[in-house]
Amino acid sequence: QVQFAESGGGLVQTGDSLKLSCGISGRIYSSHVMGWFRQRPGKEREFVAAIRWGTRGTYYADSVKGRFTISRDPNTVYLQMNSLQVEDTALYTCAINRRGLDYDPKLYTDWGRGTQVTVSA
Repeated sequence: QVQFAESGGGLVQTGDSLKLSCGISGRIYSSHVMGWFRQRPGKEREFVAAIRWGTRGTYYADSVKGRFTISRDPNTVYLQMNSLQVEDTALYTCAINRRGLDYDPKLYTDWGRGTQVTVSA
């Protein structure tokens, strides 16, 4: 079993940057995929970005492509967020998919508590 702890959120202005961290406690295998998701007020949880643990292949939602970058080291998954917009305001959470790449949050498990990102105009 693994546990995740997100950090790095905060209140920023439009155009600013933030770097989120997802600290990992436990073992992750090369076939696993780590994902970042977000839940905006009144909306369902949505896919943001994912990284294959073994190959470090990365995948992004169209809404963040070119602005966000997911990366990892042995104990942490990062989400670098640039050119933040008001629409990026959400609770950001990381989770693991042991079956491989998918964009459906229902296939991810072991959710952290999340870190709040608020972007003001």
